[in-house]
Amino acid sequence: MGVGKGSLAADKVVEEIRRKGGKAVANYDSVEAGEKVVKTALDAFGRIDVVINNAGILRDRSFGRISDEDWDIIQRVHLRGSFLVTRAAWDHMKKQKFGRIIMTSSASGIYGNFGQANYCAAKLGLLGLSNCLAVEGEKSNIHCNTIAPTAGSRLTQNILPDDLLEALKPDYVAPLVLWLCHESCEENGGLFEVGAGWIGKLRWERTLGAIVRQRTQPMTPEAVKANWTKICDFDNATKPQRIQESIGGIIEALNKIDSDGGVSANHTSNVTSTATSGFAGAIGHKLPPFSSSYTELDTIMYALGVGASIKEPKDLKFIYEGSSDFSCLPTFGVILAQKSIMGGGLAEIPGLSVNLAKVLHGEQYLELYKPLPRAGKLKCEAIVADVLDKGSGLIILMDVYSYSGEELICYNQFSIFVVGAGGFGGKRTSDKAKVAVAIPNRPPDAVLTDTTSLNQAALYRLSGDWNPLHIDPDFANLAGFDKPILHGLCTFGFSARHVLQQFADNDVSRFKAIKVRFAKPVYPGQTLQTEMWKEGNRIHFQTKVWIM
Repeated sequence: MGVGKGSLAADKVVEEIRRKGGKAVANYDSVEAGEKVVKTALDAFGRIDVVINNAGILRDRSFGRISDEDWDIIQRVHLRGSFLVTRAAWDHMKKQKFGRIIMTSSASGIYGNFGQANYCAAKLGLLGLSNCLAVEGEKSNIHCNTIAPTAGSRLTQNILPDDLLEALKPDYVAPLVLWLCHESCEENGGLFEVGAGWIGKLRWERTLGAIVRQRTQPMTPEAVKANWTKICDFDNATKPQRIQESIGGIIEALNKIDSDGGVSANHTSNVTSTATSGFAGAIGHKLPPFSSSYTELDTIMYALGVGASIKEPKDLKFIYEGSSDFSCLPTFGVILAQKSIMGGGLAEIPGLSVNLAKVLHGEQYLELYKPLPRAGKLKCEAIVADVLDKGSGLIILMDVYSYSGEELICYNQFSIFVVGAGGFGGKRTSDKAKVAVAIPNRPPDAVLTDTTSLNQAALYRLSGDWNPLHIDPDFANLAGFDKPILHGLCTFGFSARHVLQQFADNDVSRFKAIKVRFAKPVYPGQTLQTEMWKEGNRIHFQTKVWIM
């Protein structure tokens, strides 16, 4: 798109395509009329499979000389134009479960360039738009990628010399675009520099960074300065690809601060003693008792939900009721107790106003006093053991005791993190909290891997955790995930099963207690790797996603 309006360039492209046996139709509307552009394609071909956003103009000025008009026209053509054309095609692609979209960014947008602040902002904005569409479109087989070409065009024909224009002709960019748009190409959310026959993929890197605040001191600019070298050190840098990985890094840092004695929030709010006393009133609150009945079918369903399989002969005792030593997996104990959380009991705690949409499962402790019977009915009593102020949120420690008659069978402690509810001036630690123990500083004694099924979350939820986050793609998207995630307690079950298999020969009578902290999400279909260390009668472990 150059100065003014004309049809010659579009007509030449159509003529060339038709001359080579293809079908083509021209549209002379501006990209700001995206609906009309897409309608032309639909009228001519009946569907739309590919959108290549490549319209552009230049209004180069040094920053101090850019006018409002210079700024606005660049955003309208490059960024808004791409948005409008893509939006017009989006629903058609979703209905047909196929679409390929290309955004055209620029090295100027990625790295910056003198005299092109308007152009750079629009071009990097296209990358952000592309990244979002890659996430939203994936479940509908819509892939969106970004190219940053160095190529001769009408935009640069009066800037570059003829020999360089020839070396950078669009013929050396088009093959990449064609591959990215092919139905067999699985690339999604990628960014590629391309020109003169060379193609390279770009990615983000993030340093390991530094924690610059402590429990007893506020965060200060002096602390930032003192850690600046570490903050900027790219040795051993991570390469996050999803927002969940970004957030996971922050949560991991928060956990490290917590393990050192709590988090010190900046003193930006005044909290009344009334609020503090209100939270204190919740401590000791008993939820109504409830019963949990289960059959052999329930224990088998749970075992399958946490990965027990006929592929492992020793698992048969957990999934076949006719086995001579049929047993209930010890971690089934959390299923018996979780009704206190799933049943809406959190909303009934006096002195607390809990937004269930802000609730995260932070940690879990389970202790068995004897092996769980293969079937039975247990009475459960839940009590709020403590409420902690972590600054960025509050933690509810919920103790649940499960009895068979008068005999205590198992005890759970749920650590529930309520995002955004902290800062009320409460205590940060509790002697009632079951604390996780750090893993040894040496290579693990044993490592086991298990590949979860794509149906793992769908299977696990049959044991009673009906949260749509684990099954409904739209709900997962609203929560910030590109697809449903696996239940944390499902991964918990996989981990415990690995430990039991490796160090107890699946003998459930040797299981005493387990404590875990949930750090990052797992997606169904990913492979879990459990690393284990034996220290006396205690097994330390950590489970993470294994990437080949």
